[in-house]
Amino acid sequence: MRLLKQFLAVAAVAFAGGQAVAAVQGNAWLTLVLGVVTAVLAIYVYTWVVRRTERREPTEIAPAGAGVRAARGVLIGVAMFAAVIANIAFLGGYHVNGLGSVTGAVGLLGVMAAAAVTEELLFRGVLFRVVEERLGTWIALVLTGVVFGLLHLVNPDASLWGATAIAVEAGFMLAACYAATRNLWVPIGLHFGWNFAAGGIFSAVVSGNGESKGLLDATTSGPVLVTGGDFGPEGSLYTVGAGVALTVVFLWLAHRRGHIVPRRRRAAGAETPATVSR
Repeated sequence: MRLLKQFLAVAAVAFAGGQAVAAVQGNAWLTLVLGVVTAVLAIYVYTWVVRRTERREPTEIAPAGAGVRAARGVLIGVAMFAAVIANIAFLGGYHVNGLGSVTGAVGLLGVMAAAAVTEELLFRGVLFRVVEERLGTWIALVLTGVVFGLLHLVNPDASLWGATAIAVEAGFMLAACYAATRNLWVPIGLHFGWNFAAGGIFSAVVSGNGESKGLLDATTSGPVLVTGGDFGPEGSLYTVGAGVALTVVFLWLAHRRGHIVPRRRRAAGAETPATVSR
């Protein structure tokens, strides 16, 4: 029940914020403000509902050191996407035509802030964390990563390959990032850095949601496995490779720091639900 209560509370904020942002996307500054408000409100609601349902302080989203941790994540996300775009451009799949739209990038700051915060709270803060307590790190990573990928199938230009790529390069990687750091600020920053670099800087398609108007006026063309096609660079094999590499690094750090949670085993002689019902 606590999983359900926490998930629904944050999801309600995400839905309301998403509707508000969608309603004013013609105004970049209002989009920025509403996106930031959604992100802040989601953090407040997550903190409140965890305190109510678990009777503890949610240290995974504690404000102390949040700025440094989030900035570290942003740098990783931007660097990762820049490396992917550089490789695509090297093969002739990405072309810069000139400068793009500053106001477009401003609006995307708000959109990406809301998306990064709400999605990380829902999928890593609630789903992964609670499932991990019962089933351990490995099973929780796989299950929540697959769910995260499948939910991207609802995007306009989504494909089964794109959803699979998202599950591997983002779902698994961000869960591994949380496991390594045991706080949500680094994965939030990484998620935001990746998304904003994609749409706000390089004007690429983000998860099949159509072309973005960022700081660069650019076009992408070429083989789908290189460029990602209509789904965007997240459908590129370069991105999958980068995501797998970072997942391995984060899991190695989690193991080294003793953060890998084993699957909980039922004590000998413990009653099963079936036994109780009888």
